[in-house]
Amino acid sequence: MVLNSYMHKLRIGLSASFSHPDPTRALFKGKRLTLAEESLTHWLTVNEAVVYVVASRPDGSYDLVADDLDGLVLQGGADVAPEQYGEAPLKPEWGGDAYRDAYELKLFKACLKKKVPVLGVCRGLQLINVAMGGTLYQDITTQVPGSHTHRDWEIYDQNRHEVALVAGKKLAKLYGRTDKELHANVNSVHHQGIKKVAPNFEVEAISVPDGIPEAIRFTGEGYLFAIQWHPEFQTEADQDLLPTDPLLQDFLAAVRKRTADR
Repeated sequence: MVLNSYMHKLRIGLSASFSHPDPTRALFKGKRLTLAEESLTHWLTVNEAVVYVVASRPDGSYDLVADDLDGLVLQGGADVAPEQYGEAPLKPEWGGDAYRDAYELKLFKACLKKKVPVLGVCRGLQLINVAMGGTLYQDITTQVPGSHTHRDWEIYDQNRHEVALVAGKKLAKLYGRTDKELHANVNSVHHQGIKKVAPNFEVEAISVPDGIPEAIRFTGEGYLFAIQWHPEFQTEADQDLLPTDPLLQDFLAAVRKRTADR
């Protein structure tokens, strides 16, 4: 029986972030915590969508999880470990989170196999690019001469820069942008970024003026799209930033379609 996609609660899985064992922490001393950034869960929780944080599984198998989800969002957080794309860390602090990488790559690949629509945000974009055969800059400021500031820790999500949507691509069409209206502003809190774009992906937005990819979309079957900025960090006061609703509705439309077709 085909469910009415607007009556069915859309089950959106959210990949977990982790706070690793810390003997100095007052609460849950020495325990690993599974986390989700709240504003992202609120951004996704609209109308018929219900968000579930996907816990790590001791057996490392996520096929059952993928079977139960209508969509998956890969949230931001720690660096992707350089070993995932064949490099050694240039500095110890850029070593990333190998534990999260192992968990998230298995979850992502299980959902990819089941053709679950996937949206990547910040780290999510980087993980998708690496999982599909691309590489990253470990630190944009160090490795890209002349780059602008992609992360300013003091002002964090108030750091903004310009992006250019690529003419004729889906993202530009979602916003109804013509060739003369392709530039917009986004927030920026990352220091890693895409170096080599994964095969079978198209770049849909680049940062200005350094040209680093800020949005990528899979050209094969299924929905696989990722952005480098954080739409969930925006508020109604952020009128100068690219609106977030077209991004969310694009993802949810793919989720509804897959749900209706199941």
